[in-house]
Amino acid sequence: MVKVTPHKHCIVCGKAVEPEEVFCSEECKQKYESARKRQWIPFVIFFVLMIILIAYSFMAV
Repeated sequence: MVKVTPHKHCIVCGKAVEPEEVFCSEECKQKYESARKRQWIPFVIFFVLMIILIAYSFMAV
């Protein structure tokens, strides 16, 4: 039987990493952080549009 050492996988590329690590390299960490920043943009746009629509609906009355 093959014994596999304890490990996890990089959340960006899937390579095996030590159990206490999250990323396999600094490049993967930067890619992850960049993707998280890009995910905020649609949320912020939606939030601003909702505020504008709510404010406009009160002004139209």
